Amino acid sequence: MFVSHRNSIDKQELTGSAMSNVAKQVLVGPEQGWKDHVMRMFTLAEAGYTPRHQHDWQHIIYVVEGRGTLFLDGTDHPLTAGSVAYVPNGAEHQLMRNRF
Repeated sequence: MFVSHRNSIDKQELTGSAMSNVAKQVLVGPEQGWKDHVMRMFTLAEAGYTPRHQHDWQHIIYVVEGRGTLFLDGTDHPLTAGSVAYVPNGAEHQLMRNRF
């Protein structure tokens, strides 16, 4: 069993030429007992963005707070708190804060 709060989980600042102002938290994964999946939380600070990328696994995006844009397979989608998106495996995607 695992019970915690996002404020108690370590944040890792991500760095690289294709991203800016991004932090990652692993909320639930193998270390907490969920062997097959990982639930991550990404925090984008002002003008933050993730790299435009694709990978071999699908995932779900849920926006907890703030506003931004999801680039998904050539289209920009506005996001606000409560937005949800499904990203299929192989789909090119990127998250950006305050882009619209």
